[in-house]
Amino acid sequence: MATELPTLRIEPRSDYAGILRDDQGFGTGAGTTAEDRVNNGFDQLMVQSGMRLDPAVFLLLMLLSGVALGGILFVWQEDFLITAIGIALGFMVPLAVAYALRARRQQKLLTQMPDMVDELARAARTGRSIEQCLTMVAHDTPLPLREEMALVTSRLALGSSLKHALSGIPERTGLVSMKILAMALTVHQQTGGDITSVLDRLSRTMRERMQYLGRLRAATAASRATAILMLVLPPGILAFFLVRDPDYLTRLFSSGWGRVITITAIILDFIGVIWTLRILKTSQKT
Repeated sequence: MATELPTLRIEPRSDYAGILRDDQGFGTGAGTTAEDRVNNGFDQLMVQSGMRLDPAVFLLLMLLSGVALGGILFVWQEDFLITAIGIALGFMVPLAVAYALRARRQQKLLTQMPDMVDELARAARTGRSIEQCLTMVAHDTPLPLREEMALVTSRLALGSSLKHALSGIPERTGLVSMKILAMALTVHQQTGGDITSVLDRLSRTMRERMQYLGRLRAATAASRATAILMLVLPPGILAFFLVRDPDYLTRLFSSGWGRVITITAIILDFIGVIWTLRILKTSQKT
């Protein structure tokens, strides 16, 4: 008669929480200097885009993209100025892709969150603890929200407190709604209360906020299209002249006033790009 082997199960203990490894990045997280804020923003972009790439690897990919595009233009035109412009544009291409991936992932997360909170409230009505409810919801939630919930449950399984398990989720997703959910669950664990009614109200608030963001995006669609056109038009005009006349920039830089005007235009265009991107980021906060 066959005997069943005993099932080994590791009980959650706070001692195990110390083996968790933090995400590697360039920034310190403090943001005390301008350089550190830039590094923190780059690290957050890597995490929030969901590409699963180390920041150092992605930076190497940006460098390779710049060298590849610059090399192609040099072989084609044999002009060092055009090559330098190609290197700069190639360096920015992976960054633009990362921003697009982050926006798409955040939109999916924002769409999935109300249903996840509803399911969390239904699980809480059965009398389960918050930790058990999160474990249940993590299995039934679709991607990409499932990844974030699975990270929370894995931390809880290792013995981390609920506050510590939820602490990094708002930064990993970049969503205000996730920050509110983490605060609500943490406060409930510390003070108690009717968590089901809190979750129901939170779900309704998230849906109303999604509707408001949809109306806001529809109302500002023309303004955002104009801003994007302003960003794309100067490099597009420059590319047109370079294709039409490869010696255009060489002749322009051969005179003193041409160099001054061109460098001033590039600086002003760069400032305008940063300003426009900050306005777009503020108007599309999720």
